Parts: sequence; C-alpha cells; structure tokens
Amino acid sequence: MSKTSIGLDKVQSAELANKLNELLATYQVFYTNVRGYHWNIKGVNFFELHAKFEEIYTDLITKVDEVAERILTLGYVPNNGYSQYLEVSRIKEDIAVSGAQECLSGTLQGLKTLLEQQREILTLAGEADDEGTASQMSDYVKEQEKLVWMFQAACQTCHA
Repeated sequence: MSKTSIGLDKVQSAELANKLNELLATYQVFYTNVRGYHWNIKGVNFFELHAKFEEIYTDLITKVDEVAERILTLGYVPNNGYSQYLEVSRIKEDIAVSGAQECLSGTLQGLKTLLEQQREILTLAGEADDEGTASQMSDYVKEQEKLVWMFQAACQTCHA
C-alpha cells in the first residue's frame, strides 16, 4: 500500500481530493450566489438580510481557502477555474435574485447541499482514517446544521 506524505493511503487520498475539489466548486458557486443576494436584496428586510448575507459569504470564502488547503495537504491540486467549478458544483448559479424569500430559499438550499456533500466526504474520510478531513467536515456540518435551522425559521414559505 502506497502512502502519502502524511501517511494516508494514496488511492483513498486521491478519491478524497477529488470529492474535496467537487466541494470546493460547490462552495465557490454558493459564495457567488450569496454575494449576489447581499448586493441585490430589496425590501423591508434589506438591512437585516444585507448584513446576514455578508456574514455568510465572509465565512464561505474562509471555507473555500480551508478546503483548497486540505486538498494540498493530501498532496493534490485544488481546481481554481470557474469553468471547472461550474462543471461539478452541486449548486447552480442564482442570477439577479433580489426578493427576500428567493434569497432565503437559495441560501437554505445551498446550505442543505453543502451538508449532504460534506457528510459524504466525512464518511469517506472515516474509511480512509483521515482524521484531518473528517474533523474539518464535522466542524462544518455542526455549524451549518444550526444555520439551516435558523434559515428554516426565517423562511417559513420557502420550499427548500
């Protein structure tokens, strides 16, 4: 069995790096969507939602960097082309959305998509004895589960 520089199985690490690149793509597209919600939100909830979306996209861009660095730690190269992201992201671009319910729904659905993807990676990381990736995904899941609860409370008419 061939090992990476950090002592993990190379075949399993390659699979994890591939899944992390897919997650990176999802994060990048979601970041752009939330940034658009921040810019374009209109209505009576403008001030509250404008600030909340800024808080979320700031956190998302931090996670983008952390996921890319994890791929590098595993010994692989993170994708950095937006065309690459659009090919594999599980979230589609949400363009010119400005209504509160649509922005809330897009954010809620994006968080649910990230949770699903991260849980898949968490399982793979556990099978590969990759505590670093497992810990990272576990932290993200815990944080985003709370956000889903909060967005569901705010978005009672959303169908996400």
